[in-house]
Amino acid sequence: MLDIVNLESLEALARERLDPMLFDYIAGGAGDEWTLRENREAFSRVQLLPRMLRGVGLRDQRTTVLGTRVSFPVLVPPMGFHGLCHTDAELATARGAASVGTIFVASTVSNRSLEAIAEASTGPRWFQLYVYRDRAITRELVDRAAAAGYSALCLTVDTPLAGQRERDRRNRLRMPAHLGLENFPAAHAERHKSGNENESSLARYIADMWDANLTWDDVDWLRSVSPLPVIIKGVLAPDDAALAVEHGAAAVIASNHGGRQLDGVPAPITVLPHIVDAVQGRVEVLLDGGVRRGIDVLKALALGARAVLVGRPVLWGLTLDGESGVVAVLEHLRAEIDLAMALAGCRALNEIDASLVISW
Repeated sequence: MLDIVNLESLEALARERLDPMLFDYIAGGAGDEWTLRENREAFSRVQLLPRMLRGVGLRDQRTTVLGTRVSFPVLVPPMGFHGLCHTDAELATARGAASVGTIFVASTVSNRSLEAIAEASTGPRWFQLYVYRDRAITRELVDRAAAAGYSALCLTVDTPLAGQRERDRRNRLRMPAHLGLENFPAAHAERHKSGNENESSLARYIADMWDANLTWDDVDWLRSVSPLPVIIKGVLAPDDAALAVEHGAAAVIASNHGGRQLDGVPAPITVLPHIVDAVQGRVEVLLDGGVRRGIDVLKALALGARAVLVGRPVLWGLTLDGESGVVAVLEHLRAEIDLAMALAGCRALNEIDASLVISW
């Protein structure tokens, strides 16, 4: 198993393993990558105020997310193309998440089919959905996810078009010839391997295939055709969080797509308290973006998140050691959370609240 000192160190090790074009696709952000950096730096501006003599000899990280029991408050978010990192692709990542007792969110653009992922993993799963212009494609994905035992749909709303990902454009991003998009006919994968040589094939696929005209009415439509609860991922504005509740969302995920969409937007941890205020306890709020330490998780929970999602470090672990690498990353983070809870004076997650964060 990987010997991890900290999660940040894994990126340099993964860079040595991956083709530079593929590394840049995973690691990169949009524009000047200010938001990509801000996702990390914003956590440093949140300070903790630990309490002493709280009898923290035993700590418990167990919780529920949308009624699903998880062993600690960290989920694996939707990320496409795990086959860039390891031959077992999403199968390895899903098994790793299941083995540590948490939720794996399968992407629409996974290299392995949603059915294959379900067969490979005994753990809880959500399915992340992009809405295609051809609504028959979208409806079929919803039906397949329900039939395969996924317990929620995670609708990503911040990607009407691909962000200005300059690393991908410079590299003229193309997916390796051996990778498929097994949720779709082969022609979908082929679009990721060809195209105008001056642009990213992924950006062209998004522009051609995904529906940039989505509105809140489409959330209503999705809820009407889905037997599964719908989670809205990609919310930063508190008013949008309130609208998500009004349109029946089961939860919202504060996220800026890992800094890969609109550069210059705030880190989710910055807007989290305002989103929590906007939903007024009516739905659970999760956070995605920049979490690299156990203390980051404490800060997010103290500011009102139910749980967090951790992306790139999981892919670095997958790159370095497959399923075992995924487990190592998640277990390392679990251990850091446990230590942070002890040092902060928290025996259980319900003791992590706003009093733990300095607001003077």
